[in-house]
Amino acid sequence: MLTKSQIKLITSLKQKKFRQQHQLFAVEGVKVVQEFLNSDYELVEIFAVDNRYVSYNQKFTEVSSKELSKISGFSSPNNVLATFKIPAQKPIHWSALVVALDDVNDPGNLGTIIRLCDWFGIQDLVCSEATVDCYNPKVVQAGMGSHSRVNISYVDLKKALLLAPNCVGTFMDGSSIYKEKLPTSGVLVLGNEANGISQEVEALVTKRLSIPRFGKLKQTESLNVANATAIILSEFKRNLIET
Repeated sequence: MLTKSQIKLITSLKQKKFRQQHQLFAVEGVKVVQEFLNSDYELVEIFAVDNRYVSYNQKFTEVSSKELSKISGFSSPNNVLATFKIPAQKPIHWSALVVALDDVNDPGNLGTIIRLCDWFGIQDLVCSEATVDCYNPKVVQAGMGSHSRVNISYVDLKKALLLAPNCVGTFMDGSSIYKEKLPTSGVLVLGNEANGISQEVEALVTKRLSIPRFGKLKQTESLNVANATAIILSEFKRNLIET
């Protein structure tokens, strides 16, 4: 049975200030919760409509579907909700290929990019301080558990990029990614959905790349940042295989 204090705490985690205050975040859905349970994330509490998680002893509470709906962020709750501790940031491995995000705002985009980093074997995802919180419930859901395999850091991006050996940026007027020799390490920077890469970060970019438009009229304004990330990471990895 849920207590009033549990309901108040868990529902508060939908807001960034309370996630930061309590250093906790919520995860929903059987598959995503299991991904976090199998990782190094520290479980705090788990609530489910059946007893499949009874092995977690005092951290487990069996609840009714009605009770779960009181703490869920979904219109149709998916059987289980768990809370985990937000871990301390880990060192960034600048010697490998790193993805950096300059003020990406959309939770769905960030979650998808986290999943893409996992898929393409990117160990570190570096985010500007104004990028949407990676523990936002919509980011966690879109990431589908990939948080557990990607080191996500929030930094002063301008200062951090000074440490990067190569800094590749994506621009509408850059060189075609299909014609350039791509580095095997360094930082790939992707910008804000509306404004692209900021001028301050652009000044640190050493190579400008673009994904060429092949449409007959070439009138499409731009690609979604998550779609662009998928194309660019695929090309980086293809080049790595062929060299």
